Amino acid sequence: MSKTLKLTEQLITLESVTPTDFGCQKLMVDLLTPLGFTCETIQSGNVTNLWARKGSAQPLIVFAGHTDVVPTGPVEKWNSAPFIPTIRDGKLYGRGAADMKSSIAAMLVAVEEFVQQHADHPGSIGFLITSDEEGPAIDGTVVVCNLLKNRGEQLDYCVVGEPTSSQQFGDTIKNGRRGSLTGKLVVHGVQGHIAYPQLASNPIHLAAPAITALTNEVWDQANEYYLPTSFQISNVHSGTGASNVIPGDITIDFNFRFSTASSAQSLQERVHAILDKHGLNYDLAWTIGGQPFLTPKGTLSDALSKAILSETGIQTELSTTGGTSDGRFIAQICPQVIEFGPINASIHKIDEHIAISEIEPLKNVYRKTLENILL
Repeated sequence: MSKTLKLTEQLITLESVTPTDFGCQKLMVDLLTPLGFTCETIQSGNVTNLWARKGSAQPLIVFAGHTDVVPTGPVEKWNSAPFIPTIRDGKLYGRGAADMKSSIAAMLVAVEEFVQQHADHPGSIGFLITSDEEGPAIDGTVVVCNLLKNRGEQLDYCVVGEPTSSQQFGDTIKNGRRGSLTGKLVVHGVQGHIAYPQLASNPIHLAAPAITALTNEVWDQANEYYLPTSFQISNVHSGTGASNVIPGDITIDFNFRFSTASSAQSLQERVHAILDKHGLNYDLAWTIGGQPFLTPKGTLSDALSKAILSETGIQTELSTTGGTSDGRFIAQICPQVIEFGPINASIHKIDEHIAISEIEPLKNVYRKTLENILL
C-alpha cells in the first residue's frame, strides 16, 4: 500500500462531517511540522482552519482544500460503511474518497517528497485548509484569506484540490468558477374569491409577463472561458391550497450563475428594471453566494498542464463549469488560482469512491507542479 493511499484511508476514517474537522488537521500538522512548516490553527465559530507555511521567500505556492465532507445520507444504502475505507474492484470507497481526502493526502505526500529531495528549494510552500467548505463557508477559507491579507502575506500561486476530472483522470482543470446570485421575489396581488376576479388581483397572472421577460433576457455573451450567464427559476410558491381562492402573492426563487462579463450589481439593476417596467408591486431580497473568478492561461496553468501531461499523457482542458468553490475567496488575495483533482462522478453520492489507479498519479501531478514552479 502506497503512503498516499494509506493516508487517504486514515483521513476517511475521521468522520469530519461539515463543519467538524474531527482531527484531520491535527494529522496534517503532525506530518507538516517535521518538514519545517510553521502551522497555525485558526478557529472561527465551530470551524477549524489551518494555515501552514514553509519558507519566507517568494514565490509562495499554496495547496488549498477542505477536510469536511457532506453527510452520508442513508447509511443502509451504502454497500460498505461510509467511514470505513473499503477497497473493492480497484476502487477505494468512503465518504470523502474523491471530495477531497485523496487530494489532501496526495498534496501532503507530494510536498513531503519534494522537500526531502530539495531541502533548500527556493520560494515557499503553504497549506490553506478549512472544515467549512461544504457548509455555509463563512467561518472557513474566507476568514483565513482576510487574516493573510491583513498581515500582508502575498500568495503567488494556489492549487485547490477539488475533484475536477470528468471522464478520465487529468482531463479537466478549473481556472475559474461562475458567481452565484440568488433572488427571492415576492409579487403582491389581492386575495379574493375565484368566482369574483374583478374584486381581486391575481399575482400569478401579474408576474407571468415579467417572468417571461426575465427568462428570455440575454444577460451577456460567452467568452473564451465562460458560457453565457444563466438565469434559472428554482421554486415557485403561491396559493392557499384551495381551488377557489385567488392568492394574495406569489414567491419566486431564482438564481444567476454569472461570468466575469457581468457583475452582481449589474444583474440586480437589470432585474429591477424589468420588474418595474411591468408595473409590479413586489419585494426582492438578494443573496450573493459567490463572486466569479478567473485565472487566465499563465504560469500556474502551464505548470499544472505540463505535470498532467507528463504523468498521464493527457492534454488537459481548462474549464469554468460547475458550482462555486473556495477558490472565489483565495482569488481575492492570489492572482493565479487553479483547481485540480480526481474524477468527480461519485462526489456527494452514496458509495463515493476513487479509483486506486488515480491516487499515486494525483500525488505525482502535485509534486511535479511544485517542481515546475519552484525549480
